[in-house]
Amino acid sequence: MATNRTFTMIKPDATSANNTGAITKMIEEAGFRIVAMKKTRLSSELAGKFYEVHKERSFYGELVSYMSSGAIVPMILEKENAVEDFRKLIGATDPKKAEPGTIRALFAKSIDANAIHGSDSDVNAEIEGSFFFSQFERF
Repeated sequence: MATNRTFTMIKPDATSANNTGAITKMIEEAGFRIVAMKKTRLSSELAGKFYEVHKERSFYGELVSYMSSGAIVPMILEKENAVEDFRKLIGATDPKKAEPGTIRALFAKSIDANAIHGSDSDVNAEIEGSFFFSQFERF
């Protein structure tokens, strides 16, 4: 059963390029309600914990380094069919393959610096959202 919440995180490349406002505007204009949001920076240790699922992959070290290189903006979003609709809004991981008008097509620099993260399932949305926000921080 699909839930009405998902998790996203604006990544360091997009925050350093001052695209946070434009991306947030696109999210809201697509009908998502921001339930929780904050600007923070991950330490290497916390980035490692968040991406622990990828620990055995060759790109893990680079991913941890990148994600701890600057500010991020994690958010919990609400909308009917949230996960699927948000994945459409952000576009393909590789911005060269992303549909025109999607967040990644507009703001991503590369497949690695792809501007934004979006949960790929309801289960992961809950896990990832809980990593950054307690139930008391949510509206």
